[in-house]
Amino acid sequence: MSIVDNRKATHDYFIEERYEAGLVLEGWEVKAIRAGHVQLKESYVIVRDGEIWIINMHVSPLPTASTHIHPNSTRTRKLLLKAEEISKLIGKVEQRGYTLVPLNLHYKNGRIKLDIGLGRGKKMHDKRNTARDKDWQREKERIMKHDTRNRKGD
Repeated sequence: MSIVDNRKATHDYFIEERYEAGLVLEGWEVKAIRAGHVQLKESYVIVRDGEIWIINMHVSPLPTASTHIHPNSTRTRKLLLKAEEISKLIGKVEQRGYTLVPLNLHYKNGRIKLDIGLGRGKKMHDKRNTARDKDWQREKERIMKHDTRNRKGD
């Protein structure tokens, strides 16, 4: 079940591979995410010291958060992946110019998981082509729908 999607990711990047990662979260963050107080809009994924981290994922603390905790809503959070996946990602990011992009935050077996994508940045003309293709698909579906309605009356 999806919690939040990063719609801008597919607009700005060609996503070639997807990976599912766990997150290291504090208790108040889990409660806030379950309540839907999370945004992936400005977040990005980096590699530091052989580990994968997500930066700027905004988790708004609930007003009922404990008084002895001072929540940092945009703290850097560690992502949990298998060692071979991490080494593969590090190689592709450092050598081939790929970017790691957060795509989707979702539940899996009661745990909160993050889909990250290995992507290449789109140029402006690529974005225009993608938009044109989407518009054409939408127009095709509209025409087909219109055609089937007219044929039923024949």
